[in-house]
Amino acid sequence: MAEIVAGVGCSHAPSIAHAYDHKLTQEPAWKPLFDAFAESHRWLMSFRPDVLVVIYNDHVDQYFYDAWPTFSIGLADEYQIPDEGFGARDFPPVPGHEALARHVASKMVDGGFDLAASHRMSLDHGFLSPMPLLDEGWKLPVVPITINVVVKPLPSPRRCWELGTALGKAIASYPEKLRVAIMGTGGLSHQLTGPNCGRVAPTWDRKFMKLIERSPRKLTSYTMEDFARLGGDHSIEVVQWIAMRAALPANARAELRFYYPHGMMGYGIIGFRVPTNAKRKNSKERSHDQKR
Repeated sequence: MAEIVAGVGCSHAPSIAHAYDHKLTQEPAWKPLFDAFAESHRWLMSFRPDVLVVIYNDHVDQYFYDAWPTFSIGLADEYQIPDEGFGARDFPPVPGHEALARHVASKMVDGGFDLAASHRMSLDHGFLSPMPLLDEGWKLPVVPITINVVVKPLPSPRRCWELGTALGKAIASYPEKLRVAIMGTGGLSHQLTGPNCGRVAPTWDRKFMKLIERSPRKLTSYTMEDFARLGGDHSIEVVQWIAMRAALPANARAELRFYYPHGMMGYGIIGFRVPTNAKRKNSKERSHDQKR
């Protein structure tokens, strides 16, 4: 049977991709973030995962306003790199784990989640900005899952939690041995339009990260409108973190944390270990909280 071994929540942003592609990762303003991603990479790979399930949101690259699914899953054996306006980034196609994806899709549809099945899929910066930092060279195949945060009506945080719960059950029922890590990527606070353009909300970001760690179900009492008010219109991407956390067993414990408000974004990373024994205690935790 498949085993979920770890979960990661992290921000994504075009700025991360720009800094990476232009070799700015050790510049003073970017070094704290990229050092945290390097540590997160080492931490994640210590679990020896066989596959990554990545929950993210598309930005009008795979889907468009004429038909945007609430939830979708990729069922391909590889995924393409799109041109988001400045040419496609210099990466090979991302390998997919088609067998696990098809199993998950079937189980979730049987359980009441009518996922759109994408047999061809391009993975934009919502996926690609953190992925080279956590899996350099595409060593692990992926199962991409999208949540709509663009075209109304939007799913509620509660429904995104339910999606994660169903995802966790579907993975656990996969009949072959696999070590699976789950990543939810989006947010934290940022506002890219309107009179509050550029506003970052560190107080709310830190509260959100505490809730996702200690009382994640409380986040289902919020609405998308609440998240937009607290963290900016585009911070509603945090529902990807919520779905990731819901997919993990209840005894998962955070042991990696990082938060860095910089520029127009609150950047965050949190890593959850899934104990092999429900009575297992937390490992020594590392905490980073940097301000500029």
